[in-house]
Amino acid sequence: MPPAVYLDHAATTPVRAEVVAAMTPFFGPRFGNPSSLHRWGREARASLDEARERVAACLGARTDEICFTSCGTEGDNFAILGAWRTARQHGRRAVVTSGIEHKAILGAVHQAAAEGAEERWLAVDASGTVEPASFRDLVRDDVAVCSVMWVNNEIGTVQDIPVLADEAHGQGVTFHTDAVQAFGKIAIDASRQPFDLLTVSGHKIGAPKGIGALYIRRGTPLEPLLHGGSQDAGRRPGTENVAFVVGFACAAEMAVAERDAESARLRRLRDALEAALVARIPDVVVHGRRGQRAPHILNVSVPGTDSESMLMALDLAGVAASSGSACQSGSVSPSHVLAAIGVSPDVASAAVRMSLGVLTTDEHVGRVAELFPALAEKARRLTGSRA
Repeated sequence: MPPAVYLDHAATTPVRAEVVAAMTPFFGPRFGNPSSLHRWGREARASLDEARERVAACLGARTDEICFTSCGTEGDNFAILGAWRTARQHGRRAVVTSGIEHKAILGAVHQAAAEGAEERWLAVDASGTVEPASFRDLVRDDVAVCSVMWVNNEIGTVQDIPVLADEAHGQGVTFHTDAVQAFGKIAIDASRQPFDLLTVSGHKIGAPKGIGALYIRRGTPLEPLLHGGSQDAGRRPGTENVAFVVGFACAAEMAVAERDAESARLRRLRDALEAALVARIPDVVVHGRRGQRAPHILNVSVPGTDSESMLMALDLAGVAASSGSACQSGSVSPSHVLAAIGVSPDVASAAVRMSLGVLTTDEHVGRVAELFPALAEKARRLTGSRA
């Protein structure tokens, strides 16, 4: 029986055994509410505070700069809308981002526009890299917040966030980055890198779904999204999810400790898979190939196929992949990222994202390298017969 192959780690990762073990007591005897004053509450509060310290250390941050969230989408919305609603009171009316951001960013920017913000869109080149001239032109002293994703979730392009953040600061602009795909793959250090706001998510690094964090640099003004409680210094009211916070801290520490070795392993596997596909499918298109890429994402199109057929064929063969972002309710829809970098609709409609991670082995890569070309050729024949 051939091995099942999971190549959708950019969508989510399995919860690590160490994380489950760290969380388990909080579903049993350590169930207290951290806002309660009795010993059960004090015990929960101590665990929550310790986890916050651990996550802060993983990001090079101060403890009070970590705000726990339910997911990356919440963190992105908190950053964009919180910064916009504060800065507009001081005459800063524009919000800047790029067309290749996660839908959470795009949605938050559109909401800010509905509240009166001016949307400004950074130009990106064919590799998905923000064009410096566009950044300098659009990020001016009337901007409330600028958001640029550190690692693109569909094609893996890496932006030079420290440089962009520094340029934004030159105009007094608050700078946010969605680092959901960067955390655990790229070194992040808030003590040395000048971003103001940074989003991370637990289920991309072996923690459960439903927990993440927003780094908020000390002194960065941010209006809360929620109201009605004093938790987290009033930034995010509501009873804290202690079990998941503890699990997130455990996963974050392991991700940082293993980052260099795991990134090198994933890059070797990704490059081997890419080389095999390029050798066996002469006209395969590798998206983002000419830019700097994170080690775990490979996005390819085979002209004459379509994403849905390829994903179904791969699934029947025991291989899990995706067409891009996992935030589209399971649908296969045209990629706004590929459209933004100038990929033609017919090529974009054939895109398949394979994202590697903790479950990926040499055997898995070898199997997909054998399967994928044959499945693509079959899909092309079927497409041609229907034409």
